Amino acid sequence: MQHVDSFGQRSAKKKRGDKEMEAVFRTHVGQLRSHNEDDGAYNLDEYGQLLVLVADGMGGHQAGDVASMMTKDLLLKKWDENNIKFSPKEAEAWLSDTVHEINRELFNHSKENPQCEGMGTTLVVAICNDQFVSVAHVGDSRGYIKDNNGLKQITSDHSLVGELVRSGQITEDEAMHHPRRNVILRALGTDETIKLDVNTIHWDAGSYLLLCSDGLTDKIEDGDINKQLEIQESITNIADQLIQMANDLGGEDNVTIAIVRHDEPCKEVNDDE
Repeated sequence: MQHVDSFGQRSAKKKRGDKEMEAVFRTHVGQLRSHNEDDGAYNLDEYGQLLVLVADGMGGHQAGDVASMMTKDLLLKKWDENNIKFSPKEAEAWLSDTVHEINRELFNHSKENPQCEGMGTTLVVAICNDQFVSVAHVGDSRGYIKDNNGLKQITSDHSLVGELVRSGQITEDEAMHHPRRNVILRALGTDETIKLDVNTIHWDAGSYLLLCSDGLTDKIEDGDINKQLEIQESITNIADQLIQMANDLGGEDNVTIAIVRHDEPCKEVNDDE
């Protein structure tokens, strides 16, 4: 399978005490689009904290590419400057402050560069450690947690169909095929200020965090995503398979996915054994 503009194609693994987290990022242009406006990354710091993000750009003249790439680059730059091992409240504050600052930079860039007028991007970004996952998001890119209780969406779509589902006017199945399913109500960079959703989820060893663009969830139902995460394979193979499934079902949009696995504790092995 061809992967376009992918970052971190190898999974990252970091040992903290006797626990590990493993991450992978994949993006694909899809079957119909000429270029990929999605972007994303993951980065592990010296404290064993993982930053992971997915951004789905929008705007004419490839300005969507600019918005998603700027968002990724600015987040990684800010992450490299961090020297704190976060508590949940500190992680949420960092996410909120950083994303609001990036929103202003994107908005100003679009005003100063006519070719980027109207550009914007969705964003779902998480800080993960052994105890918790703090997530910030705007738009319809999603975050999920998979644990012993199954797969749960931990973000709410800031989209027209999302509002229709929450108000009971349409079902989730109807939302997947709604003609206006691509209309989003919030985006990064389109306004001078932004309303951001931030929350923290505690997770245990054996759980998964999945972030993705709507190119995945417009084609694959949550139940099928859950089934793939239950397969005892590498998270790289799981990500590749999910992207292949979306493309096999039409692949009309770019498809992007990041997976983090909170691995089981590692057993210490003595040299004498």
